[in-house]
Amino acid sequence: MPPQPLAHAWHGVDHYENFPVGSWLVPARLRPAVLAIYRFARYADDVADEGDAAVTLREARLNELHAALAVAEGGDTSGEPVVDGLSGCVGAHGLDWRHFHDLLDAFLQDLRIDSYDEPEAVEDYCRRSANPVGRLMLELFGAASGPNLLASDAICTALQRTNFLQDIVVDFHKDRVYLPRSTLAACGVDAARLAGDIGRGQFSLQLRRAVGIETRRTRTQLLSGAELIGRVPRRLGWELRFIVAGALQILDRLEASGHDVAQHRPRLGWRDAPMLLGKGLALPWIRRSALR
Repeated sequence: MPPQPLAHAWHGVDHYENFPVGSWLVPARLRPAVLAIYRFARYADDVADEGDAAVTLREARLNELHAALAVAEGGDTSGEPVVDGLSGCVGAHGLDWRHFHDLLDAFLQDLRIDSYDEPEAVEDYCRRSANPVGRLMLELFGAASGPNLLASDAICTALQRTNFLQDIVVDFHKDRVYLPRSTLAACGVDAARLAGDIGRGQFSLQLRRAVGIETRRTRTQLLSGAELIGRVPRRLGWELRFIVAGALQILDRLEASGHDVAQHRPRLGWRDAPMLLGKGLALPWIRRSALR
């Protein structure tokens, strides 16, 4: 099958060199697979988000990738480099092709749905946008037991929600709102207030309360999966310690700022490394204390 006709529109967008999991914590034998997975996910995400292509063109391109996955799953060459790059690692490590379809479904959903009524609807979106990556990592490390998959899902969904909380303003300008409408309504925030607060660059007390509710929900979910750290191979466990510690630090900074990301968007830098190490080492104690 020749390369798909829409592929050229996104060839200039590539973040391959920035993949953080391609570190010394990942065994050398797994790095090619991890990078192939990243390249596919990054490319498909860029199709949905980057540039100024029409929604119909983006949908068509994502559906082309769906079709290419089906071809590759059948054992043939699809002609799509980001898909054909997966074939060897899927076969070598027994990965489930369904995870890649789920990622594409999430990116398609971003083109069709711009807000969510309930927290459960956000969680369902994360089930396809975030959880497949964690499940793929567990499959690569040979640790994809039932309890591990559930714990990974909790961590991945919480990581996605943490990102949503960081990027409330960024996402709003992309016409997306991931704060559940039910949470906003319970705090007295309607569409006009949300737009007004973002427009003036300062969150009202009502909106900060809504962000606080979602911050606490996210922290609880993140910590509920932290037991996974002690159940996976050591190097993956260390990777998880740093990832979970980083998310906890973002949530801490959200709380310290009064949950106003318009004025203070929390982020991490190289100076946070000692703190992340300390917080990562303390994770079992943090989890026991937080969930009592």
